[in-house]
Amino acid sequence: MVSLTLNNLRFMKKIGMLLLVFIGMVSCKNEIKKPTVTSIVLIDSTQVRNHLYTLASDEMQGRRAGTIGIERAAQYIETEFERLGLSIYDTLSSYRQTFTFKNRRTQEEIVSSNIIGVLEGKGKKEEVVIISAHYDHLGIRSKEGVLDSIYNGANDDASGVTGILALAEHFKKVGNERTLVFAAFTAEEMGLIGSTHFGKGIDASKFVAGINLEMIGKTPSFGPNTAWLTGFERSDFGKIIQKNLVGTGYQLFPDPYKKFNLFFRSDNASLARLGVPSHTFSTTPIDVDKDYHQVSDEVETLDIAVITQTIQAVAVGTQSIISGEDTPTRVVLEERKK
Repeated sequence: MVSLTLNNLRFMKKIGMLLLVFIGMVSCKNEIKKPTVTSIVLIDSTQVRNHLYTLASDEMQGRRAGTIGIERAAQYIETEFERLGLSIYDTLSSYRQTFTFKNRRTQEEIVSSNIIGVLEGKGKKEEVVIISAHYDHLGIRSKEGVLDSIYNGANDDASGVTGILALAEHFKKVGNERTLVFAAFTAEEMGLIGSTHFGKGIDASKFVAGINLEMIGKTPSFGPNTAWLTGFERSDFGKIIQKNLVGTGYQLFPDPYKKFNLFFRSDNASLARLGVPSHTFSTTPIDVDKDYHQVSDEVETLDIAVITQTIQAVAVGTQSIISGEDTPTRVVLEERKK
């Protein structure tokens, strides 16, 4: 009896140890499987760095519309669109939508181009989602006693253009049910000129959403792994993104800078005024950002990890819209009174 009891005890001890090992394995397995934006979508941070450093380099001379600098940036974006195999938009003969406009401040006639590429949708190709950012900036502004006169615009908005190039590469790989239009707009800094010109030639009813990226290179006031969205209350676009980001460790917040009227100060506004639920993603604490529209807006002030993670979050957050599962409500058009 004593011998049998000891054997039983030894057997029960072994079973207990095996159960502990099994529970540990299950726990580790569950921990590994916990989704994050980086585990759901992989964006190449090296490629992000390359795009950013190229677009914000001194060679681009601040990318002012109508200059040789923005022409170099346009050629770079075109080369990337061609590498990815993007199609030509609508009736254009190339990736360029070229037009002439008058600088409101100087009355100078300027010729410039939006750079547009397309990934045609599979099941819902007549429904369009536009992914945009502006590739122009302020150019060269000489000031007495200042050695550096190139306004490189790394955050504003080379970071956003980097985002559309990375998203084009991502969706080229994973596919898209709705048609995706990737647009690098010109002359945003001169009054949303490029996006306004684009909007004049579209059937807005076919555009189900607008994803605009603006200044995504710094950690927001909300903390790491967060971004904010302009015009959050004007459609349910933002709520769709929040739903898709649940459990990823990344959060989207409404624009906290209402007094700046940012919804109407970036290219999303040109389509929003046509009723398209078009909103801007940003991460920059604009109220305290010392580099905004300054010569100091250079790559060294940005965080490549923040840009990469934000692009990943946008890819995850907008996936159900791009796949056709979700359709945002049309945007509230009237500009809200303060």
